[in-house]
Amino acid sequence: MKSKKVVSSLLVAAMATSLLAGCGGKDAPQETASQADTPAADTKTDTAPAESTEKTDDTGNTADAENTDTPTYEEQTLKVAAFEGGYGADMWSEVVKAFEASHPGVTVELTIDKKLEDVISPAMKAGDYPDVVHLATGREAALTETLTKENALLPLTDVLDMTVPGEDVKVKDKIIPGFLDTLATNPYGDGVTYYAPMFYSPCGLFYNAGLLKEKGWDVPTTWEEMWALGDTAAEEGIALFTYPTTGYFDAFTYAALASAGGSDFFNSCMTYEDGIWESADATKVFDLVGQLAKYTEGTTVANANNDNFTKNQQLILDNKAIFCPNGTWLPGEMADAPRADGFEWGFMAIPAVNAGGAGCSFCWFEQMWIPAAAQNQDMAKEFVAYMYSDEAAAIFAKSTAIQPITGVSESLEGDNKMFYSIYDNGATAVMGGFASTAPVEGVNMLDTLCGTVNSIVSGDKTVAEWQAAVEEVSDKLRAAME
Repeated sequence: MKSKKVVSSLLVAAMATSLLAGCGGKDAPQETASQADTPAADTKTDTAPAESTEKTDDTGNTADAENTDTPTYEEQTLKVAAFEGGYGADMWSEVVKAFEASHPGVTVELTIDKKLEDVISPAMKAGDYPDVVHLATGREAALTETLTKENALLPLTDVLDMTVPGEDVKVKDKIIPGFLDTLATNPYGDGVTYYAPMFYSPCGLFYNAGLLKEKGWDVPTTWEEMWALGDTAAEEGIALFTYPTTGYFDAFTYAALASAGGSDFFNSCMTYEDGIWESADATKVFDLVGQLAKYTEGTTVANANNDNFTKNQQLILDNKAIFCPNGTWLPGEMADAPRADGFEWGFMAIPAVNAGGAGCSFCWFEQMWIPAAAQNQDMAKEFVAYMYSDEAAAIFAKSTAIQPITGVSESLEGDNKMFYSIYDNGATAVMGGFASTAPVEGVNMLDTLCGTVNSIVSGDKTVAEWQAAVEEVSDKLRAAME
């Protein structure tokens, strides 16, 4: 297929992560928090394809007289490009070797880099595309969004009906319910999946459970209890709240919006409905953050940047602040940091905005996709399906990269079991993100919605000014929706 010209686009979608994982460079907070600045060298596998002298059938598979359980395939090279986030590169090398072992005849050419866009974009512009790409939305380079805008991705809906390689279950039946019903997998909102969900990370409030036990303080379940705890802690010189950077208010705000008005209201916010940000439910969220600003530790704003964000995270390890919004990559990121005696990780959902409601936890996840110009599309789909195998999931889990597979929390231990059981313990899962629009010069919803928080904490802007600015941006993006 002829390569398409790359143009800029604006599509803000929930997942990284990771985050970034990081669950996953800023603009996906998980990536901001977990990736180093220097790119890693590309990594390529050197496993030779298995030789076979058997005749192939119509599918390219061969019958092996000695072992019919492991089919061999027509010799081919599959190009896989993967972002190296906070989970590291080793897991990708290992999962590629396992895929090759289960698919004799297939050699995977693996490219891994922390700045993957810089590595693969030049070749793509020349018409040389990877077959499979692991790269989340929400990154500064916006490569995934650009290709989405250009209709340059292959639909993956048929992959969901494939049987997971080596197993007897379909891909769609292994994925946790809800992950396939979001703009973060179906970017055009038409029910067609283009992004395969990868590596999910529940987000919420992290705290030192040891501190609360020592002080005899209960974990708050409502915002009224939060404010009461903040007043009590202030008497002992401990702030209620801090945050790494304002980028972490996306997951926080998404959860609060869903809690305030429900899923339909949340989707209306994400699609820029006229007047939605001026509504009573939206006002609850703006006012909540305004109140939380009064309980935020004094040095937070000064360190809420990509160079010093760990200083804010350190505040909860030093018992200088109680709660910090983040994702499940945080404990690993701070593993070598000093901490107060008796420190013990705690994790909770964002408390319900309305009395009697359920707490909410936004879930970041990263994405994998296939370019429409990929040369080996059938094997690319096979590779994507393999990502949901128990074998692949176990390899990823060793690096704490957790696949969105039903029942995965049952196989986890320690802190990870606590983190990934949040939805089993009553929290409502929130997923999705802002709908795609045509570019609008000088307009960025996340910059306005989240980036303004520093000014609210410092007192440079009022909550009313902030709310009005978000509605203005929403109006401009609504006109540019496609």
